[in-house]
Amino acid sequence: MRTGPITMTALALLCAAPVLAEEAPRTRVDSGWITGAHTGPAEVFRAVPFAAAPVGPLRWKPPAPARAWTGDRPATAPGPACPQPVTPGSPNLGGYFGPTSEDCLTLDVTAPGVAPKRGAKGWPVMVWVFGGGNVSGATNLPSYDAVNFARDGVIVVAMNYRLGALGFFAHPALTAEAPATQPLGSYGLMDQIVALKWVKRNIAAFGGDPANVTLFGESAGGEDVLQLLAIPSARGLFQRAIVQSGGGREPIPTLDQAQTAGAALAERAGLAGATATAAQLRALPVEALVGKAGGSGPIRDGRLIRQGVAAAFAAGAQTPVPLIIGSNSNEASLMRGGGATPALQHAKATPALVAAYKDDAVSDAALARALFNDGVMGAPARWIAAKASTKAPAWLYYFSYVPERQRGIRPGTNHASEIPFVFDSLDAVPGRTPLITPSERAEAALAHSCWLAFARTGVPTCAGGQAWPVYTAKSDQLLEFGDPPGVRTHFRKAQLDAQDAEMDAGAAPL
Repeated sequence: MRTGPITMTALALLCAAPVLAEEAPRTRVDSGWITGAHTGPAEVFRAVPFAAAPVGPLRWKPPAPARAWTGDRPATAPGPACPQPVTPGSPNLGGYFGPTSEDCLTLDVTAPGVAPKRGAKGWPVMVWVFGGGNVSGATNLPSYDAVNFARDGVIVVAMNYRLGALGFFAHPALTAEAPATQPLGSYGLMDQIVALKWVKRNIAAFGGDPANVTLFGESAGGEDVLQLLAIPSARGLFQRAIVQSGGGREPIPTLDQAQTAGAALAERAGLAGATATAAQLRALPVEALVGKAGGSGPIRDGRLIRQGVAAAFAAGAQTPVPLIIGSNSNEASLMRGGGATPALQHAKATPALVAAYKDDAVSDAALARALFNDGVMGAPARWIAAKASTKAPAWLYYFSYVPERQRGIRPGTNHASEIPFVFDSLDAVPGRTPLITPSERAEAALAHSCWLAFARTGVPTCAGGQAWPVYTAKSDQLLEFGDPPGVRTHFRKAQLDAQDAEMDAGAAPL
């Protein structure tokens, strides 16, 4: 219907009208309608169930479908993390100290606050797997704030997954009751796979492209990303991968070994060890399982996991997708809480290995840090990059940037300290904003841009024209995120070659 020109009186009335509150974002996933909240340039949906609560008869079972709901489900408040050791007000190994519950299989979606352009396939998607040793952690730590990824046109999904003995556990009674083809033991990884399947089914409802998914994780989350690259049933659920400080050459226990550990845990909980029944195990209170020895990583059950990461990459059997992988310059910050004393590092080092580290031996402590940095993270990252590069493009990095106020105090970039640079979330970390320098912001802008470009195109085309050559064993080049950043050729070659020789001389990778 045609209308006449607007009058000055009508215009005045319009201008005087009260501004209505912005309507909450709302969308439908396959279990029902959810309403989120606007956060700056993003629409955020929190604690969205992607599987049923793994409680009662579902404890130590593959994740079941989430129950449908009617009406609009509020998705504005963080959900509880999966059970883990928590001290109120004091972050644990995974940086978390909030509420926990076995009813924890939820995810958070942070999406751009505007719809994709008409005719576009949708926003690129990144799926985050947090670290914490597979025994702690949660989706909603400040450094994981994904608003600036959304600002730049990428959706980030972060999922909770079962941890510790609730997420990685085997016992003869559980094996006996399971059908012959049902996966066993690695329930946390099963949760991650089901979350990826949820993304594939539902991300278009948030404006995302289900055919453009980057899986990325740090520490145990990076280790899990590598394991998902080695699991055939995870193929097709993501198109590229990023591994931040994820190791990669550690052997993983067999089902028999895990069952022995599970029986010992059952005995410590007051049950009859290996002869405890499945019903008795499921009746144990959470407190009898959380924080106990055992249950901290994938289990080679021959069903879900047929071989470990090292064996898969050595055989070229990994999913061939573009890969970014790297480590930090002070991964040895983990030594404080992991029992890896300098004396232990020296005791494990062979004379040939120590000889390759003559330039690092300015002190016993410095030598121990260097051996740990390279042995646990640096050498495995380079080895994985070389193996991966034979099947798909790979890029290797080394993060050495230390904020100016910490130089001379920290010997390098601590484990996990690259995360707020990657997420460009420096301002989200409580108390940090007044201390942030232009140098830090520049480093965050660079790292964030590289991850962002990789999620968009599968190539880390970084801001400012910063080169990052594809990795091959022959060229042996990486990008150092330092001050200044730059491409390094044959970085720590003598030390990393010596580490590879030690690994190759050991037992065959499993």
